[in-house]
Amino acid sequence: MHPEGRRKCCQCKEFFIPDPRNRYHQRYCGQPVCRRASKAASQRKWESRPENRDCYRGPEKATKVRAWQAANPGYWKRRRNKQTVLPDVLPAQPTPVERDPVQDEGTVLPEFWHGQPPILIGFIAQMTGCVLPEDIAVVANRFIARGQALMGRTQS
Repeated sequence: MHPEGRRKCCQCKEFFIPDPRNRYHQRYCGQPVCRRASKAASQRKWESRPENRDCYRGPEKATKVRAWQAANPGYWKRRRNKQTVLPDVLPAQPTPVERDPVQDEGTVLPEFWHGQPPILIGFIAQMTGCVLPEDIAVVANRFIARGQALMGRTQS
């Protein structure tokens, strides 16, 4: 190790300060090119072990992959919708306070739900423990009703 606590990257040969949690075995810096090289070296090391050589080979693995590919046709062609600007969190829609949010359990997801950022959906799922879209939609409707009720109280 270099006297100042720095280490030379195995890929770009530049000095870097390793993360304190893994300084004893970190050999690559955080540059994207170096991270890819680190991943490739780690993968080669893992695949070189005798017990891992046939991990992804064999007729049962091939059958499993073919079944998945048949169930997911065109999976490599789907594009992800990347948003650079966050959309409006919730559109302003008047909702009666007396409305019971449980009545929406029959719908899978409300129309406005599809445009919401994944962070909002993930936050609701994390805080409530719900993982099904139907359950998350019910909770989101409760949040909307409470928020609109509170807005009505503050404006009066």
